[in-house]
Amino acid sequence: MPAGGLAFDIGAHVGSRVRVWRRLGARVVALEPQPDCLRVLRAMFARDAGVVLRAEAVGERAAQAELLLSARHPTVATLSAGWAERVGATPAFRTVRWETRLRVPLTTLDALVDEHGMPDFVKIDVEGHELAVLQGLSRPLPALSFEYLAALPDAALACIERLEALAPYRYRACAGERFRWLQPAPLAADAMRRWIATLPAGAGSGDIYAWRVEHAHEQRGQLVQATEGTGPRLEP
Repeated sequence: MPAGGLAFDIGAHVGSRVRVWRRLGARVVALEPQPDCLRVLRAMFARDAGVVLRAEAVGERAAQAELLLSARHPTVATLSAGWAERVGATPAFRTVRWETRLRVPLTTLDALVDEHGMPDFVKIDVEGHELAVLQGLSRPLPALSFEYLAALPDAALACIERLEALAPYRYRACAGERFRWLQPAPLAADAMRRWIATLPAGAGSGDIYAWRVEHAHEQRGQLVQATEGTGPRLEP
């Protein structure tokens, strides 16, 4: 994320990524439809001219949608009733109940790019709605991340299919919030598909990071293996 760069935080929750990106000097457009989370974001960033807060979700088209909310588990609010039903049958989600439904506005990634410009990075963490977010995009992004859930590998595979329909990407994954690469080097799409397909169902969740081949580090220098817990390091 370059100083003066632009990031989109799709599913900003309470702003952990927003804080990091602002420390790096990036401008941020943060979208969060949950009223409680939005109050926290406004308390922290309403006076920050480098942050745009939007009380919206993102989807395939501009519309209204039903957000499913869990009072005890606010981090797993979702726009996908099908996802909620499927994960509700897994051990990790058996205690989660989505008791509340809230109508929220949807925008699209295309509309955000048109309004704010092409972002350097987009974080997508929307609990099973990731593919719908990417379906509202008609041009490739330089770099992004999206959440994966080992118990539902088809969702992550569908996101890769959507990205590869726009441009070739390279991929790496991190488990949970550990911020340590699970692969020693970036993977092409086929290799990342194989990695996802072989994940044990109980392996939990994490984020898959993707960057366009045209924007990959190989274009600016020789990619060398990173030390554990860091990103790629370049040789000049």
